[in-house]
Amino acid sequence: MTYTASAPLLPRSDDSHFTEWRRTLDWGLVAGIALLAAIGLLMSLAVSPSAAERARIGEPYYFLFRQVLHVSLGLGLMLMISLLDRTWARRFGIVIFLGALLLMCLMPLFGHRVNGAQSWFRLGGISMQPSELIKPGLIILSAWLLSQRERYPSPAWAGAAFGFFAVTLGLFLIQPDVGGAALLSMAFLLSFYISGMPKRWVIGFGAGGAALAVMLYSALPYVQTRVNTVFSPSSVTDRYQMDMTELAIARGGLMGTGPGEGQIKIAIPEAHNDFIFAVIAEEFGLVAIVAVIAIFGLISIRGFRAAARIEDGFARTAAAGLFSLFAVQAAINIGVNLGIVPPTGLPLPFISYGGSAMIGMGLTLGLALALVRGEGTRSRGPYG
Repeated sequence: MTYTASAPLLPRSDDSHFTEWRRTLDWGLVAGIALLAAIGLLMSLAVSPSAAERARIGEPYYFLFRQVLHVSLGLGLMLMISLLDRTWARRFGIVIFLGALLLMCLMPLFGHRVNGAQSWFRLGGISMQPSELIKPGLIILSAWLLSQRERYPSPAWAGAAFGFFAVTLGLFLIQPDVGGAALLSMAFLLSFYISGMPKRWVIGFGAGGAALAVMLYSALPYVQTRVNTVFSPSSVTDRYQMDMTELAIARGGLMGTGPGEGQIKIAIPEAHNDFIFAVIAEEFGLVAIVAVIAIFGLISIRGFRAAARIEDGFARTAAAGLFSLFAVQAAINIGVNLGIVPPTGLPLPFISYGGSAMIGMGLTLGLALALVRGEGTRSRGPYG
């Protein structure tokens, strides 16, 4: 007995929103992001026992179970937001920015200090970092303001975008979160350039950023220490974390010491977060870290290419800015682990342990996927 289906599961005549989403979503990007999350879960399995022991938690796989929850929330949020069309993605991003801006304004009064930075709200056993939400929100708002110049030519739009950026940057520095401020500045500068602003504006903005960096280096001792750790190591008395990271990468060699055989996850407290890349290098070797870098690179290139195809000025600028948040954060974290960038506290997207960071990156790439829907599949026809 043979069975013949009466109709295809998803016929081409089906014009429902879900079907349109399925056909236009860039599943190549989704697959790459899911692969990073899977690598993150594997590494959480490796580092959870040592991290739990250091935190004096009786359950050795506490951090693994928590990371499974974080990944589920982050990827789920990303896919849900990718359902939005460009208009609703813009509205949602602006609402997120305004809400996160309010929370960051309240941070000096009610925030919880961790590792010297007052960046967290804590309610019971739940912690939240609004700065992870405000970054993609600012990119969306800035892209919309800059795109208004196409309809209403006026330098006031660029001034408004810069004003919101300056306020947000100031809130980052109050915490202080210099690493987050640097990431935000680089993504904003790229958005500023892609929106079509004259090069003299971009050069002026870059010069102002360099001057601010010099001021921060001169005024904040901990910034001096972190910068000198890389560029003047002889002047720093404590390079323990960086030395251990370099040793871990050297021990890993080509193929690594083997799963579970690494020592850096025992030696330093942030191995499951800021220095997870060094754990990968030690236990799985050069081959593994090259593969991880390649995945980040391919996702970033595919995202930028999809953004470049967009004709709408707002969506093109916003998508490029959102993908730059992802790409630059990954590059900074990897650079820190390789000892060529000063320590910043920025996690490795989708791989490092952390709830706020995972949700923030899910929001960032969810908005990016919503904005580039259809662009990544254009060369293969309207149905992907």
